[in-house]
Amino acid sequence: MYVGRDMTALSMIKKEEWKDTELEYFHHSLMQVMPYLNVEGHTLQREIVEEIERRGGLTRYEADWTHGTRISYD
Repeated sequence: MYVGRDMTALSMIKKEEWKDTELEYFHHSLMQVMPYLNVEGHTLQREIVEEIERRGGLTRYEADWTHGTRISYD
């Protein structure tokens, strides 16, 4: 379960100030409803993807004893 700032709070700040977990969660959420988004939703999703790419991506390719290979939103 996601515990963090909601989209109303995040819309007031630049994407550069979002935490990685916020980018991950909202990227995943928006991808699930992509066919139903209007132009503003598509723009928001594109900005989130651009910020993730700017940070070098968020995928872990290897696991260790404290981290799995899947991203956890909590």
